[in-house]
Amino acid sequence: MEYTIQKLARLAGISTRTLRYYDEIDLLPPARVNSSGYRIYGAKEVDALQQILFYRELGLSLEQIRAALQTPDFDRLAALKEHRRQLLQRKHQLDLLIDTVEKTILAEEAKITMNDHDKFMGFKKELIEKNEKTYGAEIRQKYGNDKIDESNARLMNLSPREYEQMQATGDEILRLLEQAVTRKASPEEEIGKEIAFLHKKWLSYTWPSYSTQAHRGLAQMYTADERFRAYYDRHTDGCAEFLKRAIEKHMV
Repeated sequence: MEYTIQKLARLAGISTRTLRYYDEIDLLPPARVNSSGYRIYGAKEVDALQQILFYRELGLSLEQIRAALQTPDFDRLAALKEHRRQLLQRKHQLDLLIDTVEKTILAEEAKITMNDHDKFMGFKKELIEKNEKTYGAEIRQKYGNDKIDESNARLMNLSPREYEQMQATGDEILRLLEQAVTRKASPEEEIGKEIAFLHKKWLSYTWPSYSTQAHRGLAQMYTADERFRAYYDRHTDGCAEFLKRAIEKHMV
């Protein structure tokens, strides 16, 4: 079956403007253009659009999606299975967060007693889901599914005290980074060393094992990827760069 751009847009629940843009950037060109100048899409393009929307839902950029789809050995079935795995994981995380909220409501209504472990379970799941959606594709490609799944499992198994300590360590890193950048300190100074080792401590809460090479590789991502940079630079520009240089200097 063939579709005009208007019909395909309605079928997929997106705008014709989006489809035109996908054509302009060579992400989803039509099968052909008819004699009246209308873009016509066939079964191949419908399948490709489904794949694009899956990837978009998982947080990949259009550049990353195009690179994946244009890979000669792209395995559509394997990609669908990976989509299913990630969606089921997110479903489980959302179900758990809902369960936590419901238990909290009951506890507030004095109908049940909620233990400390349950209070933090939903928040940890929410953190995992947020990280997966924002950075999941990149870090899974870099470190592999097994390591990321194990890291997520370690986060889920943190005690309430450990979880609070991890959060406090992350906040302290941000505070020291902003302080160092504001006063124009050098990453080679003592404050740079303190930040680098605090960051190592922060990673230890979820990393199954630590290696200097992996730590330095992660630091490279903090400046190479705008999403990582934006996280550290959200209040003060230059924090991501300072963190990267501090890790490179002191984690040897």
